[in-house]
Amino acid sequence: MQSNKIVRQLETLKVLIVDDEHTMRKVTRSLLQVIGVKAIFEANDGASGLEAICNLLPDLVILDWAMPSMNGPDFMRKLRSPGNFPLPDVPVIMLTAHGERSRVIEAVNLGVNEFLLKPVSSKALRERLISILAKPRRMVRKGDQYVPEPRQMASYKPENDPGLSEIVLVN
Repeated sequence: MQSNKIVRQLETLKVLIVDDEHTMRKVTRSLLQVIGVKAIFEANDGASGLEAICNLLPDLVILDWAMPSMNGPDFMRKLRSPGNFPLPDVPVIMLTAHGERSRVIEAVNLGVNEFLLKPVSSKALRERLISILAKPRRMVRKGDQYVPEPRQMASYKPENDPGLSEIVLVN
């Protein structure tokens, strides 16, 4: 059950979808509408997406990985450059069909807030949106870029149960 506060936040959220595929933009728009998001904007390539961020000031960007000319990683490099881009701290959800571990790590290193695989459900998308709204992470400088502050991780190895391996808790 969602709290009224979360429902109101989702209803007032301004989201920009950056994806070169019209059908995927339409699917993502539909999922956002099911969740309750009303202000949804689209860009069909990375350059248009960066321009739209400056003009629309979205609360969140949903970004595809594989696009011609400026792909998702290149988009993130430009976006998270505080000396070169005026709004480097907008939260980003990478929504992609490429789920290889190396890509997930690269996306995190480039400053993506959340990572989702296509096809995505409205439930999974809603959970990522709520995560960004309920537990916002401040941006920190990493080299020449800004990235969301890493989540706190704690390890726990049960002493009394040799059958359990180490558990990693993410906050």
